[in-house]
Amino acid sequence: MGINNIWVFAQVANGAPTSGSLELLTKARSMGATVSVWVAGDGAAVAGALGEFGASKVFAVSYGSNLAGVAVASAMKASIDAGQAPDLVMFPQSYEGRDVMARLSVKVGRTVLTNNVEIVADGESVTVTTPIFGGNTLVATTFTGGTPYLAAFRPKSFVPESVAGSAAEVVVVNVPDLGATGAAQVIAVHVEETTGPKLDEANIVVSGGRGLGESAKYEMIESLAKLLKGAPGASRAIVDAGWVPYSYQVGQTGKVVKPSVYIACGISGATQHMVGMKGSKNIIAINKDKEAPIFGIADLGIVGDLHKVLPKLIEALQGR
Repeated sequence: MGINNIWVFAQVANGAPTSGSLELLTKARSMGATVSVWVAGDGAAVAGALGEFGASKVFAVSYGSNLAGVAVASAMKASIDAGQAPDLVMFPQSYEGRDVMARLSVKVGRTVLTNNVEIVADGESVTVTTPIFGGNTLVATTFTGGTPYLAAFRPKSFVPESVAGSAAEVVVVNVPDLGATGAAQVIAVHVEETTGPKLDEANIVVSGGRGLGESAKYEMIESLAKLLKGAPGASRAIVDAGWVPYSYQVGQTGKVVKPSVYIACGISGATQHMVGMKGSKNIIAINKDKEAPIFGIADLGIVGDLHKVLPKLIEALQGR
């Protein structure tokens, strides 16, 4: 039989599917299965974009003031109970993805394998690959037991590729009675204001670490990122210190980035940080400690005082 029917939970931000969602669609399509997408909210608004990446159907779940994860997982379970069970459900490794997958895992009594970077289907055998120990070791795990198999994937694991397909068919799904979980209501939403490209989607990322010395110096990182039309990032050390918001953090407990160019400024290169950025195509490290671990993976290393290097670099770019 093999894997014939795949569901992808797609996140939508600012009226468009996230890059991570399109990555999963591309991978699901490559497995030769019929691919359907689940979204929280208005499916019609993203049916064109999702169809372009191979989705044949969009299941849209209206959740009102309920928690989106509660509504989507409950609607998925109802569809499975109605005989529309998929062979595999793929989730982005994100807040929303984790919420839906955890609830669905409990509802259907199936293990969910998380934090993966690859998936291979060989007949009815499905195996995922998960990096551990800071990405130094890869573990292959094969699902056993019944379907649906549930798997979540790190961002940037796959390359999104469109197929110029037509808009996907939209099916509005009724949400069953949510019981006690429906009592939780969202009463306010606060969206952080951002400018420029998103950190996990930017082609160029400039990150700062403890070597900056003080929070005020982070302005150099933001200035350089803006000049390069990139996104500013940070190590966990300065996030924990309160210099920048958590949304800037690159690493194992932050965001995984794979830009064309990653510039690490004053970052020594703890394993937890390098997990989040070592897949970058070109890594430039600026650090006064020539023994800093970051130089071990850098394509270009600058041993020097970043307080002298960055102003000169910014000045040169401004003069172009």
